[in-house]
Amino acid sequence: MDLSYDLRTRTTLVCGTLALAIAISALLGGKVRKAHGLFAAFAADIGFWYLSQSLFGLFHNHLWERLRLVLAILAPVFAVNLFEAMVPEEDKGRQGSRVGRLSILVALPMLVLALSPALEFTLVRVGIFLYAVASIAAGLFELGQRGRHSRSRATQRRVRFLVVTGALAGLFVVADFVWVIGYEPAYHPPPVGIVLSVVFLFMLAQALRHQRLLDLYEMLGRLLVATATAFLIAFVFYVMVTVVGQFNTMWLNAIVVAIVVLVLFNPLRDRVEAQIQRLFFRERRRLEASLAAARRRLAHTLEVEELGTVVTGALERSRAVTTATLYLLHEDGTVFEQLAALDDKAPARIEVATANAMLEQLKHGAVVLEQLARNAREGRPQPDGQVPAEAVLAAAEVLGSLRDSAVVMAIRTEQGALVGLLVVADERIGDAFSPEDVALLETLAAQIGVVVENSRLYAKMKERDRLAVLGQLAAGLAHEIRNPLGAIKGAAQLLAEPDPDGKEPDAASAEFLGIILEEVQRLDGVVGSVLDLARDNRDVAAPIDVNGVIRRTLQVLSPEWADGKVAIETQLDESLPRAAIAPEQLRQVIMNLLRNAVQAVRSTGTVQVVSCPQQRGQGAFVAISVSDEGPGISRGALKKIFLPFFTTKDDGTGLGLAICQRIVQDAGGRIEVRSREGEGATFDVLLPVAMEALGTPTPGPAQRNESAGALAESKNS
Repeated sequence: MDLSYDLRTRTTLVCGTLALAIAISALLGGKVRKAHGLFAAFAADIGFWYLSQSLFGLFHNHLWERLRLVLAILAPVFAVNLFEAMVPEEDKGRQGSRVGRLSILVALPMLVLALSPALEFTLVRVGIFLYAVASIAAGLFELGQRGRHSRSRATQRRVRFLVVTGALAGLFVVADFVWVIGYEPAYHPPPVGIVLSVVFLFMLAQALRHQRLLDLYEMLGRLLVATATAFLIAFVFYVMVTVVGQFNTMWLNAIVVAIVVLVLFNPLRDRVEAQIQRLFFRERRRLEASLAAARRRLAHTLEVEELGTVVTGALERSRAVTTATLYLLHEDGTVFEQLAALDDKAPARIEVATANAMLEQLKHGAVVLEQLARNAREGRPQPDGQVPAEAVLAAAEVLGSLRDSAVVMAIRTEQGALVGLLVVADERIGDAFSPEDVALLETLAAQIGVVVENSRLYAKMKERDRLAVLGQLAAGLAHEIRNPLGAIKGAAQLLAEPDPDGKEPDAASAEFLGIILEEVQRLDGVVGSVLDLARDNRDVAAPIDVNGVIRRTLQVLSPEWADGKVAIETQLDESLPRAAIAPEQLRQVIMNLLRNAVQAVRSTGTVQVVSCPQQRGQGAFVAISVSDEGPGISRGALKKIFLPFFTTKDDGTGLGLAICQRIVQDAGGRIEVRSREGEGATFDVLLPVAMEALGTPTPGPAQRNESAGALAESKNS
């Protein structure tokens, strides 16, 4: 074959120089490990091989041909051992090392043949060619196998990408140099394989420099888009020169090329990126599709319960996680409570105080616990201003079995307030989430924050509208119902009196009149409760002695449990500070809770009343707890327990707890309920401490273990 200074010769000269530059950069990039040294040797071998090919084409000296074949024999040795060095440590026990040893054993006799006169025989050159191709192909295959069995998803992605790129480059290189074995194709394609081999070297260098290939997607996308654009420009120039070149109008060529590039660049880029995702990033594409569908649904979600179902369902369909848990911050700011979860591996509650270091680190972005643990083991310090990795890992112990593999993301409102946590993990594999995956999950967390904020605003609007309707209803009740009730009550009382002759009503009439009066009284109580619920209770109140109100209420109610079947135990903190609320309103709350507790105990049991100061977040509160040993409250009923007209009693109106909640909220506090079916219930009343009375002790002895009897049934809850 007549080798002149043709396109292939020029291309090998340029690519050989680039390969040597890549090899040198690998040695100058910092600490040189075994993999870096092997890569530098492999890249230098490829570079010198291309340079010897170029020099052979220029000078037709058989010395360069012999050198070229020697370098071709050494290339598989460096390549196979490089591929093995790039495998994570946990996979080094696989049998891939046999390929490396075999390549060395075969290379030795090949080198002898390449340096002997036997090189003149075509069969020897064919053998060297087949050895180089087969050895590198076997090395790539073993690399792919080790990557597939790796516990690290990032390693799987990196290896799959490198194997596909290497196989593609190798295929074109074989097509470029098939003439070496004496085969002369009818058509000589442009030396694309030479260029792709240098691209492969560049990708290997990036894989060594960035352990997780953090910018793999962006780097590959830009490279392929630039390559496709370059080929497009070259094609247009070729057509223009071939078709209209005789007019010597290069300016027209430039204009046409510019127009073509402007028109086709964006569609070409989108198509190339879509193909990259389909080929190399199937998991990420599935995750993107699932999260995009979830965000579309969340845009129309206003209920918190539906929010949990949408999020966990989307993550489950993505198949990117094995566990996912959504937490929302409690109103008191002290604990994150589980809203929804894929399984029961995550804890039901996360205390803010315990997880404080992790929450501080969340101000700087998602917390990838596996990466933090790796940094701690390798002694890498955290960036300035961030929490030490050891402190974050210690705080992550609250996650239980997920402490080593979870990714924790903050859920914030648009104003930046922390309202929840999203915790995901994939326990099937290590290093499961790339930075791109974490970024996608963070967009979901941001959307969740918007939904939480909107749902709370929506709940406030519904509460405001409900109270407005109740106000209108109360006004109507006061006029349209109480007046007729008064007339009915008066008539019934008149009929119940003896006639002018002193004759009493007969027994049947007296019984029916008693029923009328009793029901009138009950209806009047319902009307009064609705009026209480609709009334604005936010009156200015002075600090009061909470323990004194509790004792007075117990004293008032004591006749109602005089038979001694129900024991009332009190534990009142003597150092309890004062709270700002009207005494009569607080008495109404305590009275209602006590009656409900005694009714829950039914025949025999204990009701406990406890008062103590509490610190919730940044606020100081007076806590009043009323606990019973009754049957408890079902999970479904807990969600509705404070709704007006919701009741679990056959003869209740469902207004008692709603009124209590309204009174306490108007005082700046809240009521919380803790209950499990079969384990009783506890209602906690939290009232803000009156600041001017902080530290003021409450006089009077605490009452303990007071016994009393069963209580008559309450009608208001």
